[in-house]
Amino acid sequence: MSKEPLIPKHGGYRKLKSFQMAQLIYDVTVRFCDLYIDKYSRTRDQMVQAARSGVQNIAEGSQASGTSKKTELKLTSVARASLEELRLDYEDYLRQRDFPEWPPDHPALERFKALRCSSLAELRAWVAEEQKKHGPAQTGTDVTPRVRARPCSSVSTSVLVANASLSLLNLCCYLLDRQMATLANTFEKEGGFTERLYRVRSNSRLNKRD
Repeated sequence: MSKEPLIPKHGGYRKLKSFQMAQLIYDVTVRFCDLYIDKYSRTRDQMVQAARSGVQNIAEGSQASGTSKKTELKLTSVARASLEELRLDYEDYLRQRDFPEWPPDHPALERFKALRCSSLAELRAWVAEEQKKHGPAQTGTDVTPRVRARPCSSVSTSVLVANASLSLLNLCCYLLDRQMATLANTFEKEGGFTERLYRVRSNSRLNKRD
Protein backbone atom coordinates (compact mmCIF):
# COMPACT_ATOMS: atom_id res chain seq x y z
CA MET A 1 0.00 0.00 0.00
CA SER A 2 1.48 3.35 -1.05
CA LYS A 3 1.83 5.88 1.71
CA GLU A 4 -0.69 8.72 1.46
CA PRO A 5 0.89 12.10 2.21
CA LEU A 6 -0.73 14.08 4.99
CA ILE A 7 -0.43 17.30 2.98
CA PRO A 8 -0.88 16.60 -0.76
CA LYS A 9 0.57 18.63 -3.56
CA HIS A 10 -1.07 22.04 -3.65
CA GLY A 11 -0.61 25.47 -5.16
CA GLY A 12 0.34 25.31 -8.81
CA TYR A 13 -2.33 27.89 -9.55
CA ARG A 14 -0.21 29.53 -12.23
CA LYS A 15 -0.84 26.49 -14.42
CA LEU A 16 -4.60 26.75 -14.04
CA LYS A 17 -6.31 28.04 -17.18
CA SER A 18 -8.83 29.86 -14.97
CA PHE A 19 -6.03 31.74 -13.20
CA GLN A 20 -4.32 32.68 -16.47
CA MET A 21 -7.62 33.92 -17.87
CA ALA A 22 -8.49 35.86 -14.70
CA GLN A 23 -5.06 37.50 -14.71
CA LEU A 24 -5.54 38.66 -18.31
CA ILE A 25 -8.99 40.00 -17.41
CA TYR A 26 -7.43 41.91 -14.51
CA ASP A 27 -4.78 43.48 -16.77
CA VAL A 28 -7.36 44.42 -19.39
CA THR A 29 -9.74 45.86 -16.77
CA VAL A 30 -7.07 48.07 -15.17
CA ARG A 31 -6.23 49.47 -18.61
CA PHE A 32 -9.91 49.82 -19.56
CA CYS A 33 -10.72 51.77 -16.39
CA ASP A 34 -7.70 54.02 -16.86
CA LEU A 35 -8.89 54.96 -20.32
CA TYR A 36 -12.70 54.90 -20.23
CA ILE A 37 -14.00 55.22 -16.66
CA ASP A 38 -14.04 58.53 -14.80
CA LYS A 39 -11.31 58.42 -12.16
CA TYR A 40 -13.73 59.84 -9.59
CA SER A 41 -16.35 57.16 -10.24
CA ARG A 42 -16.90 54.39 -7.68
CA THR A 43 -17.41 52.05 -10.60
CA ARG A 44 -13.74 52.39 -11.49
CA ASP A 45 -12.55 51.11 -8.11
CA GLN A 46 -15.22 48.42 -8.00
CA MET A 47 -14.29 47.03 -11.42
CA VAL A 48 -10.58 46.91 -10.61
CA GLN A 49 -11.22 45.33 -7.21
CA ALA A 50 -13.59 42.73 -8.66
CA ALA A 51 -11.02 41.79 -11.30
CA ARG A 52 -8.26 41.60 -8.69
CA SER A 53 -10.46 39.50 -6.41
CA GLY A 54 -10.90 36.95 -9.19
CA VAL A 55 -7.14 36.51 -9.51
CA GLN A 56 -6.25 36.60 -5.82
CA ASN A 57 -8.94 34.19 -4.65
CA ILE A 58 -8.06 31.56 -7.25
CA ALA A 59 -4.44 31.75 -6.11
CA GLU A 60 -5.27 31.76 -2.39
CA GLY A 61 -7.70 28.87 -2.76
CA SER A 62 -5.15 26.79 -4.64
CA GLN A 63 -2.50 27.46 -2.02
CA ALA A 64 -4.90 26.62 0.84
CA SER A 65 -5.93 23.32 -0.74
CA GLY A 66 -3.11 21.44 0.97
CA THR A 67 -4.88 21.56 4.32
CA SER A 68 -8.42 22.65 3.45
CA LYS A 69 -10.37 21.59 0.37
CA LYS A 70 -13.33 23.39 1.89
CA THR A 71 -11.38 26.67 1.87
CA GLU A 72 -10.28 26.07 -1.71
CA LEU A 73 -13.87 25.55 -2.80
CA LYS A 74 -15.06 28.62 -0.89
CA LEU A 75 -12.37 30.93 -2.30
CA THR A 76 -12.88 29.63 -5.83
CA SER A 77 -16.56 30.45 -5.40
CA VAL A 78 -15.62 33.98 -4.24
CA ALA A 79 -13.48 34.39 -7.36
CA ARG A 80 -16.40 33.27 -9.52
CA ALA A 81 -18.77 35.71 -7.82
CA SER A 82 -16.32 38.60 -8.23
CA LEU A 83 -15.98 37.96 -11.95
CA GLU A 84 -19.76 37.78 -12.29
CA GLU A 85 -19.92 41.23 -10.70
CA LEU A 86 -17.31 42.46 -13.17
CA ARG A 87 -19.27 41.00 -16.07
CA LEU A 88 -22.31 43.03 -15.03
CA ASP A 89 -20.18 46.19 -14.89
CA TYR A 90 -19.03 45.69 -18.49
CA GLU A 91 -22.61 45.03 -19.57
CA ASP A 92 -23.73 48.19 -17.76
CA TYR A 93 -21.00 50.21 -19.47
CA LEU A 94 -22.26 49.21 -22.91
CA ARG A 95 -25.99 49.47 -22.14
CA GLN A 96 -25.83 52.87 -20.44
CA ARG A 97 -24.04 54.39 -23.43
CA ASP A 98 -26.21 52.76 -26.09
CA PHE A 99 -23.19 50.75 -27.25
CA PRO A 100 -23.80 47.28 -28.69
CA GLU A 101 -23.18 44.11 -26.72
CA TRP A 102 -22.21 41.56 -29.33
CA PRO A 103 -23.58 38.01 -29.50
CA PRO A 104 -21.03 35.17 -29.27
CA ASP A 105 -21.14 34.61 -33.04
CA HIS A 106 -20.34 38.23 -33.93
CA PRO A 107 -17.60 38.15 -36.62
CA ALA A 108 -15.21 40.35 -34.63
CA LEU A 109 -15.65 38.16 -31.53
CA GLU A 110 -15.12 35.03 -33.60
CA ARG A 111 -11.81 36.47 -34.78
CA PHE A 112 -10.92 37.42 -31.22
CA LYS A 113 -11.67 33.97 -29.82
CA ALA A 114 -9.67 32.32 -32.60
CA LEU A 115 -6.57 34.25 -31.49
CA ARG A 116 -6.72 32.88 -27.93
CA CYS A 117 -5.07 36.00 -26.55
CA SER A 118 -2.92 35.45 -23.48
CA SER A 119 -1.65 39.00 -22.91
CA LEU A 120 -2.79 42.61 -22.97
CA ALA A 121 -0.44 43.25 -25.90
CA GLU A 122 -2.16 40.57 -27.99
CA LEU A 123 -5.58 42.01 -27.22
CA ARG A 124 -4.41 45.49 -28.19
CA ALA A 125 -3.10 44.09 -31.48
CA TRP A 126 -6.53 42.59 -32.16
CA VAL A 127 -8.17 45.96 -31.43
CA ALA A 128 -5.84 47.64 -33.92
CA GLU A 129 -6.69 45.08 -36.61
CA GLU A 130 -10.42 45.45 -36.04
CA GLN A 131 -10.18 49.21 -36.29
CA LYS A 132 -8.50 48.84 -39.68
CA LYS A 133 -11.47 46.74 -40.81
CA HIS A 134 -14.17 49.06 -39.46
CA GLY A 135 -12.74 52.51 -40.01
CA PRO A 136 -11.56 55.28 -37.67
CA ALA A 137 -12.20 54.66 -33.99
CA GLN A 138 -14.33 56.80 -31.76
CA THR A 139 -13.75 56.77 -28.01
CA GLY A 140 -16.70 56.37 -25.61
CA THR A 141 -16.00 57.48 -22.04
CA ASP A 142 -17.85 58.27 -18.84
CA VAL A 143 -16.83 61.89 -19.29
CA THR A 144 -18.60 62.22 -22.65
CA PRO A 145 -21.46 59.71 -22.49
CA ARG A 146 -23.67 61.63 -24.89
CA VAL A 147 -21.39 61.26 -27.89
CA ARG A 148 -23.47 59.16 -30.27
CA ALA A 149 -22.72 60.32 -33.83
CA ARG A 150 -20.42 57.75 -35.40
CA PRO A 151 -20.11 56.48 -38.96
CA CYS A 152 -21.90 53.14 -39.22
CA SER A 153 -18.65 51.42 -40.21
CA SER A 154 -16.63 52.70 -37.25
CA VAL A 155 -16.24 50.86 -33.95
CA SER A 156 -15.32 52.54 -30.69
CA THR A 157 -12.15 51.24 -29.06
CA SER A 158 -14.04 50.93 -25.79
CA VAL A 159 -16.74 48.83 -27.49
CA LEU A 160 -14.10 46.46 -28.84
CA VAL A 161 -12.38 46.09 -25.47
CA ALA A 162 -15.61 45.80 -23.47
CA ASN A 163 -16.95 43.06 -25.74
CA ALA A 164 -13.62 41.25 -25.74
CA SER A 165 -13.59 41.45 -21.94
CA LEU A 166 -17.08 39.98 -21.78
CA SER A 167 -15.94 37.13 -24.01
CA LEU A 168 -12.98 36.46 -21.70
CA LEU A 169 -15.26 36.65 -18.65
CA ASN A 170 -17.73 34.19 -20.16
CA LEU A 171 -14.94 31.68 -20.70
CA CYS A 172 -13.34 32.25 -17.30
CA CYS A 173 -16.66 31.89 -15.47
CA TYR A 174 -17.31 28.66 -17.38
CA LEU A 175 -13.90 27.33 -16.36
CA LEU A 176 -14.50 28.26 -12.72
CA ASP A 177 -17.91 26.57 -12.76
CA ARG A 178 -16.24 23.36 -13.95
CA GLN A 179 -13.44 23.78 -11.44
CA MET A 180 -15.90 24.13 -8.56
CA ALA A 181 -17.87 21.10 -9.73
CA THR A 182 -14.68 19.03 -9.75
CA LEU A 183 -13.66 20.30 -6.31
CA ALA A 184 -17.11 19.53 -4.89
CA ASN A 185 -17.06 16.04 -6.36
CA THR A 186 -13.59 15.34 -4.97
CA PHE A 187 -14.56 16.67 -1.55
CA GLU A 188 -17.67 14.48 -1.52
CA LYS A 189 -15.69 11.35 -2.38
CA GLU A 190 -12.50 11.91 -0.40
CA GLY A 191 -13.43 14.40 2.31
CA GLY A 192 -11.12 17.10 3.57
CA PHE A 193 -8.06 17.38 5.76
CA THR A 194 -9.72 15.74 8.79
CA GLU A 195 -10.59 12.63 6.79
CA ARG A 196 -7.11 12.54 5.27
CA LEU A 197 -5.55 12.83 8.73
CA TYR A 198 -7.64 9.87 9.91
CA ARG A 199 -6.61 7.73 6.92
CA VAL A 200 -2.93 8.59 7.35
CA ARG A 201 -3.05 7.74 11.06
CA SER A 202 -4.89 4.49 10.41
CA ASN A 203 -2.44 3.43 7.72
CA SER A 204 0.47 4.32 10.00
CA ARG A 205 -0.89 2.08 12.78
CA LEU A 206 -1.45 -0.78 10.36
CA ASN A 207 2.10 -0.47 9.03
CA LYS A 208 3.50 -0.57 12.56
CA ARG A 209 1.57 -3.77 13.33
CA ASP A 210 2.91 -5.38 10.19
